[in-house]
Amino acid sequence: MYDPRVAGPLQRLTAPPYDVISEPVRAALAAASPYNVIRIDLAEGPADPNDPGNRYRHAAETLRSWRANGVLVPTGGPCIVAYELRFRLEGRDRSVRGLIAALELEPWGGSILPHEETMPGPVEDRLQLLRATQTHLSPVYLTAAAHPPELAALLDEATAQPPSAEVRDEEGVVHRVWIVPADEPVQLLHEAAPLLIADGHHRYATALAYREERRATDGPGPWDRILAFVADAESQQIPVLAYHRLQLAGAVPELPGRPVDRLEDALAALDDDAVRIASAVRVDGRVRYRVHELPGEPPAVRALHAEVLDRVAPGGRLRFTHDAREADAAVRGGSAVAAYLLPPTSPRTIRRVVERGQRLPRKSTFFWPKPRSGVVLLPLGSDPAPVRTRPLTHPGGRGEPPVRAPGSRAS
Repeated sequence: MYDPRVAGPLQRLTAPPYDVISEPVRAALAAASPYNVIRIDLAEGPADPNDPGNRYRHAAETLRSWRANGVLVPTGGPCIVAYELRFRLEGRDRSVRGLIAALELEPWGGSILPHEETMPGPVEDRLQLLRATQTHLSPVYLTAAAHPPELAALLDEATAQPPSAEVRDEEGVVHRVWIVPADEPVQLLHEAAPLLIADGHHRYATALAYREERRATDGPGPWDRILAFVADAESQQIPVLAYHRLQLAGAVPELPGRPVDRLEDALAALDDDAVRIASAVRVDGRVRYRVHELPGEPPAVRALHAEVLDRVAPGGRLRFTHDAREADAAVRGGSAVAAYLLPPTSPRTIRRVVERGQRLPRKSTFFWPKPRSGVVLLPLGSDPAPVRTRPLTHPGGRGEPPVRAPGSRAS
């Protein structure tokens, strides 16, 4: 973890997950502090077209220097992290809480359920970074169908104390952190309730690939684990926002539906359970909105691809945004021939799809808010006790507490 006495306030050190960061945001994060985690997660190296891998080496050198100079320090012993996100959505104050821990990797489809397809490009990028740094910089986000009462009690006890760290991010989400010694009893999950990957499919696929590489030469080791945030989706209302689709080229299909006058009317009509979507198309210089009910079962994004998009917009003809007004502006400005507006869905709906042996198209769900990168890191040169996806009591003795800013507290 960062030592704020050396690195400065945590507020200037963390970042969103790498795959939601635009170049202006990356530059702003890097300017916030010479120790912001973005300088490793999306490192920039000396420009050299003949050596594109140099930025990964630059990231590794930066990380090594931070550890050598006390910017990043070990926690002093095995621990887990209670983590809470506080945010406002649709006019209401909400929160999601869970645990960050070292999770034992398993192949897809057993106790770990993916719901989206992955692409080779992002996996190769993350794999080169992981080979260089040998460190997980951010937790993948997983949801469980249910947590046992013991875990809820542990979170109640931890979050009743003042947090050891707190960060307000760019969207106003407050991230609160508590350090929990690893000798606390943690029985995360039952075998009958596998974990669903909410966010981080590419990072999980990367960790699996890296594990196989290291096992081939070094056998089992800390590379058998990944940093994971696990939240209970049964007792908490976890937001799953939509990724709207922009069709960049090709013929716009004729879909049966009813016209509405405004973007706001189209958004108000969206309904995932009814498989009801909306479209925006520019006709005679004006944007026309229609509401469509698609055949099939929820989530609506899967029905939209099956009925329309897999046929009219294959390959690179799609762009994605979770901002409906950005999608509308793309149609108005002519950079997209059509926008398909989708409703939010739920972890339970996604889990039903996965349990049928199916997956969703890429960029189907936007779990929001997400845990920050850099709050806690998992180096693979040490051997922290993992949290398994089978019932167990978390092993490990109580170590020395992590270094924290003067006056901060941990549970």
